[in-house]
Amino acid sequence: MKTVFLVADGMAGWPLDALGGRTTLQAAATPTLDSLAPRSRCGLCRTVPEGMPPGSDVANMSLLGYDPRAHHTGRGPIEAAAQGLALDPDDLVWRMNLVNLTELSDEGVMLDYSSGHIGTAVAAPLVARLAEIAQGSPFQPVQGIQYRHLLVQRGGALTAAAGLNIRPPHDILDQLVAQDLAAFATFPELAAFLKAAHEFLRSEPTSQATSVWPWGQGRPLILPAFADRFGLSGAVVSAVDLVKGLGRAAGMDVLEVEGVTGLIDTNYEGKVRASLEFLERGDFVYLHVEAPDECGHMGDAELKKRAIELFDERIVAPVLAALKGEDATIVVTCDHFTPVVRRTHTEDPVPFLVFHTREPRADGPAVFDERTAGASGLFLPQGLDLLPFCLGRNA
Repeated sequence: MKTVFLVADGMAGWPLDALGGRTTLQAAATPTLDSLAPRSRCGLCRTVPEGMPPGSDVANMSLLGYDPRAHHTGRGPIEAAAQGLALDPDDLVWRMNLVNLTELSDEGVMLDYSSGHIGTAVAAPLVARLAEIAQGSPFQPVQGIQYRHLLVQRGGALTAAAGLNIRPPHDILDQLVAQDLAAFATFPELAAFLKAAHEFLRSEPTSQATSVWPWGQGRPLILPAFADRFGLSGAVVSAVDLVKGLGRAAGMDVLEVEGVTGLIDTNYEGKVRASLEFLERGDFVYLHVEAPDECGHMGDAELKKRAIELFDERIVAPVLAALKGEDATIVVTCDHFTPVVRRTHTEDPVPFLVFHTREPRADGPAVFDERTAGASGLFLPQGLDLLPFCLGRNA
């Protein structure tokens, strides 16, 4: 049996007056999902354990069958795993965004967590220059993609920096950053790097980036092998290092696809093709699409609705068509809510759909959305239970 998880990051949300009291998922035209719903088991799943932040790192780890309470060390270490960085056990790894701040002061406001979704070609020379600026300090900037980069602090897990509470930049859009700067100031070496980076970036005319924002720090990530845990050969395909890092740390194949962006213009067909090719020899694919989440962070309901429609049309539909006649399980879900009105993540339980190609049900809801999934009565209190639930065919 083949199993495919189709994950639309941040797809779920809250009702919007602008959409007549509907969510973006309810308002989107999703004929494939709605054709599957009556033949599927639908329900809700809590992907974020109580007391943990509703980040994609925590939620995707849950969906892959791992307990974040036992394995999660931070956002940065997951993305470091994606790059295969050589790290010592006591190193501290930060996620480092290129952001747009009005100013680096208590009056500073976080305008954009992504610097206008800066392109990798523009970001690369900026990060290279930041690495030069950091020479002689304990910090090593490491280039990632777009606005998502890393900051490695050698031996940092043994310093006060390990305990700093810095808010994710996408959680504080249009808000003052004074409390975060106060936290940075308690570790002078990090505060000094932040200041030097800000002075460089605000003088650069090539991008909207005016500062770096280190956050999500932790020790290197270690996960039990996915194959040992579930007896499956698995792979992940995604545009973002977060999902790639989880896959690599779990010993899964990381399928590289040219032209994936994490935005609405990503290479959908390439992701589908890579997934289906892997399933010719493997058992499980986790196909992740970032675009709905990014549109939610932008606060753009129409664009998020369109991202969901493209997910239905160019991911779900071709995967369903290709697996017709195969012995396969198709799971559709999201990692967390990204309500347009909040422009960030929330911990609401997420809707999911489970369809068995050879054992379709006849009692599923008429359509697939947050409300119908909640009305089903099926609730999984831990996200890590969803994968075993699907594999057990009791869905």
